[in-house]
Amino acid sequence: MDQNMNNKQLEYLYRAILTLQTVEDCKSFLEDLCTPSELSEMSRRLQAAHMLNDGMIYTEIAEQTGLSTATISRVNRCIKYNENGYVKAIKALERMDRKK
Repeated sequence: MDQNMNNKQLEYLYRAILTLQTVEDCKSFLEDLCTPSELSEMSRRLQAAHMLNDGMIYTEIAEQTGLSTATISRVNRCIKYNENGYVKAIKALERMDRKK
């Protein structure tokens, strides 16, 4: 697939996600878009990021999430060296929870 086309498709996906305003809307969209196993994997990775951010060790995270230590290591690399998407999302969720 042409890289420019792929970028346009990804941009369209990102914009579609930004249009969702409620948890129900997001749930409906993601359940249409993803398989149950894809959703489970994404939620477990986000949970692992949260646990890493809280200072938990790989073996505890693997035990609680069912993720492999290799996947946890990948999540950890994303937290340390990438765009901080996990950290931004976790902090935003924590701010939302404090407002409740």
